[in-house]
Amino acid sequence: MNKLIPFNKPFVSGDETKNLSLLIDEGEGVAGDQFLNLCYHLLSSKFGFHNCFLTTSCTSALEMAALLAGIKEGDEVIIPSYTFSSTANAFILRGAKVVFCDSKSNHPSIFEDKIEGLITPKTKVIVPVHYGGFACDMERIMAIAEKHNLLVIEDAAQALNSFVILKSGKRKSVGTFGHFSAFSFHHTKNITCGEGGLIVINDKSFLEKAKVIRNNGTNKTLFQEGKVDKYDWVGVGSSFLLSEINAAYLFAQLNKIDSVDQKRKTLWDLYYLKLSQNKLVVIPPLFTYSTNNYHIFYMVCSSGVERDNLISFLKEKNIQAVFHYQSLHQSPYFESEYTGSELVNSDVFSERLVRLPLYCDLSEEEAGYISDCILTFYSN
Repeated sequence: MNKLIPFNKPFVSGDETKNLSLLIDEGEGVAGDQFLNLCYHLLSSKFGFHNCFLTTSCTSALEMAALLAGIKEGDEVIIPSYTFSSTANAFILRGAKVVFCDSKSNHPSIFEDKIEGLITPKTKVIVPVHYGGFACDMERIMAIAEKHNLLVIEDAAQALNSFVILKSGKRKSVGTFGHFSAFSFHHTKNITCGEGGLIVINDKSFLEKAKVIRNNGTNKTLFQEGKVDKYDWVGVGSSFLLSEINAAYLFAQLNKIDSVDQKRKTLWDLYYLKLSQNKLVVIPPLFTYSTNNYHIFYMVCSSGVERDNLISFLKEKNIQAVFHYQSLHQSPYFESEYTGSELVNSDVFSERLVRLPLYCDLSEEEAGYISDCILTFYSN
C-alpha cells in the first residue's frame, strides 16, 4: 500500500461536536455536571459501577486509590513488572515499596501462581493489570486477598467493556471485583476524551473518603448536598475531577462503545484467523474466564532481533507496528533497587512483543494486507 497505516487513530463518534456546542451555548455549562452525571448513569447501568468518579486520567485514578488505601512509607504493594510506570508511581509517591510479580508464560498479565509467594507482613495491596482487555483471574486473586486480608486495586486502564466469566457461568464486569479499580480514556483507548480516567469504589466504606480526596481534601460534596453551610479543608486530597468539557466528549463515545468494540472484534478476529495459519506466529491465547474488548492485538517473536526485523520489514510496507512496555524492574529508575528473582516472562514480552494496528478506521482490506505481510516475513 502507498499510504501509511498508522498504529492508532482515536475513534470519533460524530456526536462530540454537538455535545460541546451545547455546553458553549449554555454559557456556564462548562462548570456544570450535566454530562458528568449522564456518564455516571450510563457507567452504572451498563457495567455496575454504582459508585464511581471520572478523573483527569487513569494515573490520577490510581493515585486516588493509593490515597484511599492509606498507603504509607514501608507498605508493600504487589504489581506486575510488565505494566506502565503509572501503576508503580501511584504507590511510590505515597512511600510504598513496589514488589514486582512476573507475567504468565503465555500472556503479559500478572501470574496468579506467583502472587502468594510475594506476600509479607508489610504487604497491603495487590494490583492486577488487565492487559490488552483480557481480565486477570479475579476470582482467584480476590480469594488470595481475602485469605491475607489485603486490598485489591484493579488497573483496568485497557479493559472497559471486558467481563470476567465466573465459575458459575455468569459474567461480571472487569473493575467490579477489587476494592477500587481504575480505567483510562486516553486517546489510545477504545473510547476516549483525549485524556481522562475513572475510579470505581466497590467498597462503600471508602465512599465518603473518596468524595473528600477528589475535592482537594474538602467536604465540598456535603456542602453541595446542603448538609453543611460551608465547606472546609478536612483531609488530604487533590484536584482529580474530570472537566464537564471532557465528560461531554466522553459521553458521545460511551454511547457507541458496543459498536466500537464490535468493529474492533471484526479486525481482531481477522488477524487471529489469518496469522494462526503459520505456527511460527505466536498470537494471544483465549481464556475461559475472560471476554475480550479487542483493545490490543499483539504477537510474540522468537527473539528481540526477530522483533526488530519484523517492525523494520513492516515499516518498509508502510505499516506502523510497535513494541510495548519494558519491564519496570529492569528500568533505569528501579534496576539498582531490585533484589527479587529473575522475572523471565516479563522480560520475554518486553523484548519480543509487537502490537499491530487496531482501530475503527482500519479497513478489513488493510488488516488483511498487514496479515499477509507478516506471513510473508515468516515464509522467507
